Amino acid sequence: MTFDLDAFLPYRLSVAAARVSRRFAARYAAESGLTIPEWRVLAHLSRSGTVSVRDITARVNLDKSIVSRAAARLEQAGYLRRSGHRGDRRLVALELTDAGRGLMDRLGRIADAYQADLLAELGQDAPALRRALERLIAGDRTIGDHP
Repeated sequence: MTFDLDAFLPYRLSVAAARVSRRFAARYAAESGLTIPEWRVLAHLSRSGTVSVRDITARVNLDKSIVSRAAARLEQAGYLRRSGHRGDRRLVALELTDAGRGLMDRLGRIADAYQADLLAELGQDAPALRRALERLIAGDRTIGDHP
């Protein structure tokens, strides 16, 4: 039997995620000029409030250096500010500025519209896909995780 990459589910999930992400990136980039890492940092901050780069890195599935560069560009653009972390002096805390919150309000509407379009495209398969993704993201051991 020859291995068929095109039938390998992890590969197909990766390809689908990249395509969906690029399609969405085109929409918010047209509005804001943001990169994917910048969008993820802003989106996380809009939900979490003030957090460290380490917290963002863990949540948005990007390397620390990528998050740090995105944060630096966002700070330079006036969308976020850095401050000392209250609990750990070694960490830097990030928070949205008023301009960052305003941008996220606009981008949130774009994200909602994109998700509605994507769900419409998926049609009746959308609920099943959501459930399957929730199991995968939660790390449900019944999917094939072996000790």
